[in-house]
Amino acid sequence: MNIQGQTAADIFESIRLLVHTQQILAGQALPPLRELAEQLGVNRNTVATVYRRLVTAGIATTQGRLGTIIRATPAPGEQEGSQAGTPLRDLADGNPNPAWLPDLSAAWHSRHYQPRLYGTATINPGLERYLRQWCTPDCPAGFDIDLTHGAVDAIERLLAAYLRPGDKVAVENPCFLSSINLLRNAGLQSLGVPVDQEGMSAGGLQNALARGAQAVILTPRAHNPTGCSLSSRRAKALMRVLEKHPHVLVIVDDHFALLSGQPYHSVIPRKAKRWALVRSFSKALGPDVRVAAVASDAASSRQLRARLSPGSHWVSHFIQDAIEFTLSRTGTAELMQQARSDYLQRRSHLEAALRGAGVAAWEGGDGLNLWLPVVGDELAIAQTMAEKGWLLRHGEIFCVDEKVAGLRVTLSTLDTDAAQDLSRDLQQSLN
Repeated sequence: MNIQGQTAADIFESIRLLVHTQQILAGQALPPLRELAEQLGVNRNTVATVYRRLVTAGIATTQGRLGTIIRATPAPGEQEGSQAGTPLRDLADGNPNPAWLPDLSAAWHSRHYQPRLYGTATINPGLERYLRQWCTPDCPAGFDIDLTHGAVDAIERLLAAYLRPGDKVAVENPCFLSSINLLRNAGLQSLGVPVDQEGMSAGGLQNALARGAQAVILTPRAHNPTGCSLSSRRAKALMRVLEKHPHVLVIVDDHFALLSGQPYHSVIPRKAKRWALVRSFSKALGPDVRVAAVASDAASSRQLRARLSPGSHWVSHFIQDAIEFTLSRTGTAELMQQARSDYLQRRSHLEAALRGAGVAAWEGGDGLNLWLPVVGDELAIAQTMAEKGWLLRHGEIFCVDEKVAGLRVTLSTLDTDAAQDLSRDLQQSLN
């Protein structure tokens, strides 16, 4: 390896350039500390500093006796969405039912478009009033409102504002696929916190914070993949844990807020220093809307606005117009209520069918997905179900550390007859 330099900064840049030009490949071990120090004629502590910085920057990882290894570029992880061309009945896509998505094109025919120029306020005044009224009952006093390009964009921007590669983030285990991919790509370490039917474990969160987690991402209701929602009791327990760590960044991903059939229970302490409540429009208005509202403390809002300024990455007012028109339009509230009732009814029918077939499931959940805990080889079970014509997600892809065996079923378009057929096939596959 043609590593050069006499200072820690120069040696770091030399190695980084060699990695970027593929003269040092992913999976390749760097020289031992003493060997490289002797080669360059520098102190071992200098090389140790370089290797720590490489790990922090996400370029390398330390593997004990194997030494310091160059990390592979993160491969694209599993994604939500339908499988194009599959002959199977797709219950793995995580999508809302298109029948319940409003027609946004009506906004273009019913409202005159007013051009906005650089320097215009980033949020439409009418939409901001709606969002503030929506979030006020669930937020500490004195919050600010921002818009981002979806919930994942909001979470990514918040983490980037406060954390650096190598930092630890507490997340639910099993976890939302996009969160797993986001943290991996950012070089952040995921600390999995167990989840049960009342939501994230308070004891598990305390353990993750004791291990050095500097941020926590949690889902208050309609958790993906399990469908669980926080109970009032669990939310209070989580808040008590977070009260002891006021400087930890708390991100609440309330992605199903517009359609949830469960009450919202806050976990954000009144004295939290860094917090955000993220509410997406993707499930109610459609994934292509790509907009989320972010209520946060003033300092976090300033961090967001530095990147969402009127001169760079603000959310298009053209899209904001469509959202504002649709939310205020006669019939939208009724459509959302119908969607809410329909999703809950489909869940109830599926739960009853599974119960009748003797198949265990997490009942009483919310959202678009239902979780089936399994014993045995979940991959083999998923394959058997595919042979019977069903495409399901197996639990391993949702896990960040400890494996949680299970299958995720997206129920948004599953009718009663199909629920019976699915339950029968599951019974056979599990036995």
